[in-house]
Amino acid sequence: MSRLLRTALILVFLASCGGDSKAPRNLNNACSIIEQRPKIYRAMKQAERKWKVPVPVQMAMIYQESKFIRDARTPMKYTLGVLPMGRQSSAYGYAQVLDATWKEYQRDEGGRGARRTDIKDATDFMGWYMNETRAKTGIPLTDARNQYLAYHEGRAGYLRGSHNSKSWLLRIASEVQARAILYQYQLASCRR
Repeated sequence: MSRLLRTALILVFLASCGGDSKAPRNLNNACSIIEQRPKIYRAMKQAERKWKVPVPVQMAMIYQESKFIRDARTPMKYTLGVLPMGRQSSAYGYAQVLDATWKEYQRDEGGRGARRTDIKDATDFMGWYMNETRAKTGIPLTDARNQYLAYHEGRAGYLRGSHNSKSWLLRIASEVQARAILYQYQLASCRR
């Protein structure tokens, strides 16, 4: 076997061992998610203790942002329908954090070793970000709808009301709130 082929096979094998690159089954059931990925629940409980952001709110936000896919990215942009021109944004990971926002978090809270593909770092980021949002906008940590709007539009955009002209975003924010309520009821009955 040639050295090149052997190296290619090793790389393919290592890539297949990369972790949670697929969404858990049954994303409409919080108990099923944490049963499949207990690390997610442990990370969210730790963020809840540290930042006071309820687990159902965290779960609903991560569902909307990445469907619990650790290496989620925004879609590619194309010119002339076929020529790739890069991603729609630098959003990446469980929480779909932009590069600049992630650097701010690393500087203020997470340290240089924090990774957007690590659920513990992603939930810590969300707790930090949502607490900053509460401090600057007054949105309670339990208000998944408005926290999501500020998360999507940025705090300044939220305060300007940029979301009010986006009916699609208002609909999605209401879905995030409904999912947080659903997850809250489900988590109350899970066997952990």
